[in-house]
Amino acid sequence: MLTFIAIVVLLAVLMTFRVPIAFAMGIAGTVGIVAQLGARPALAVLERTFFDTSASFILVAIPLFILMAELLTAGDVTRRAIIACQSWIGHVKGGLAMATVAASVILAALVGSSTASTAAMSASAFPEMRAHRYSDRLAAAVVSVGGTLAVVVPPSIVLVVYGVLTETSIGKLFIAGIIPGLLTASGLAVVIKIIAQTTDQAPKGEPFALKKAVKESRHVIPMVLLLVAVIGAIYGGLASPSEAAALGVMGSLLIVLFQRTLSFVQFNRSVSGAIRATVMIVAIVACSAIFSNYLAFTRITHSMLEFVATTEMRREVIMGIIILVLLVMGMFMDQLAILSLAMPLAFPTAMALDYDPVWFGIVVTKTVEIGLLTPPLGLNAYVAAAQTRVPLGTIFRGILPFLGMEIVVLILLLSFPQITLFLPDLMAR
Repeated sequence: MLTFIAIVVLLAVLMTFRVPIAFAMGIAGTVGIVAQLGARPALAVLERTFFDTSASFILVAIPLFILMAELLTAGDVTRRAIIACQSWIGHVKGGLAMATVAASVILAALVGSSTASTAAMSASAFPEMRAHRYSDRLAAAVVSVGGTLAVVVPPSIVLVVYGVLTETSIGKLFIAGIIPGLLTASGLAVVIKIIAQTTDQAPKGEPFALKKAVKESRHVIPMVLLLVAVIGAIYGGLASPSEAAALGVMGSLLIVLFQRTLSFVQFNRSVSGAIRATVMIVAIVACSAIFSNYLAFTRITHSMLEFVATTEMRREVIMGIIILVLLVMGMFMDQLAILSLAMPLAFPTAMALDYDPVWFGIVVTKTVEIGLLTPPLGLNAYVAAAQTRVPLGTIFRGILPFLGMEIVVLILLLSFPQITLFLPDLMAR
C-alpha cells in the first residue's frame, strides 16, 4: 500500500509540474511495475503492453477520423455550415445563435474534437453574431457550449479512446451518442430561445427566403451525406469503425477536390495535423495501459471490486460518487486525461454494478463534456476567450444557463438508460 501511495504522489507531482499526462502516467506506471516485479520482468511487461496497445487495429480509426476532419475544415466547411443553417432559422429572434448550434452539430460530426470545434466556431460564428448585435456574453457562450457537442456526437475521438481503453464496441458507442447529442443540441436551442425572449441579448434576423436557403444548403449537403454514409455503414454492420473512417477520408477528399476548396499546402497541413494529434492520443492510450497494468499488479482494482461486492451502498449511490468525481476532475483536467486516469478503476466498478458498458461510456463522456464548461479550467471557455477576446468571467456567466441544461440532460441519461441504448439495441436486432 505504501508503494501505491508513493506512485500516486509521484503521478500528482508530475502533473503539478505540467508533465504531459501520457508521460506522467507512463513514468508512474513504469516505476510502479519495476517496484512490484523488478527491472528485468518489468521491461518485458512494458514492452508487450506498449506494443500490443499501440498496434491495435481499432486505433487505425483515430488518424483516419482526424484526417477526415482536417480535410473538411481546411475546405471552409465551418463558414458554409453556419451560412446554410442561418438561412433556414436565422429569421427568428436568436436564430443566428440557434444556427450556430446547428452548425456545431455538423462540425462536431466532422472534427470529433471539442476544442477544435470551439476554435473554429469562435473564428467564424462569433464575428457574425457580433455583427448582428448579439451580446458578447451570449455569443461567446454559444460557441463554447456548441463545441462540447463534439464529445458525444459521432465520430467522437473521446468515444474512440473510451472504446479502446475499455474494449467496448466503438460502433455501438457511436450509435449510442446520436440521441444524447441531438437531445443536447435541442436543449441548447431551447435555452437560446428563452434568453432571446426574456432579454435583449439576441435580436431578430433577416426575413426568411426559401430560394437563398436552398442555394446555401447545396454546399453542405455533400458533407451531411458523407456523415450519414459513415455512420450508416457502422449502424448497418456494413463496415467497422476503422473501415468507415477510411470511407470518410476518401469521401472528404473527393468533396474538397470537387469543390476546389483545398490547396496542396492545406493538404500537407491537414496530414501533419492528423499525425500530431494521433501521436498524442496513441501515447495517452499506451501509457494508460501501462498504468492500468500497474494497478492490476497491486490488486487495487481487485480490492475495489471486492468492496463493491460486499458494500451495502446502493449502486445508484456508487454511480453518483463516480459522476461527482468525474465532474470535479473535469474542472481541472482535459477530457482524454480524465479517461486515461479514471477508467482503470471506474470502468471495472461500473461493470461490477451490472451497468451497460455502452451506456456508461455515454454517461462518462457527457460528464467530461460538462467539465469543459466549468471553472476554474473550463477548457472550451478558455479557447473561446483566446479567440474572441471576451473576458473569461463574461463567458462563464453566459455559460451558466446552458450548464444547467447540460446537467438536466445528464440526469435524464442517468435516469432513463434507454435514451442511450435504444439505437444500439435496434442495431443488434
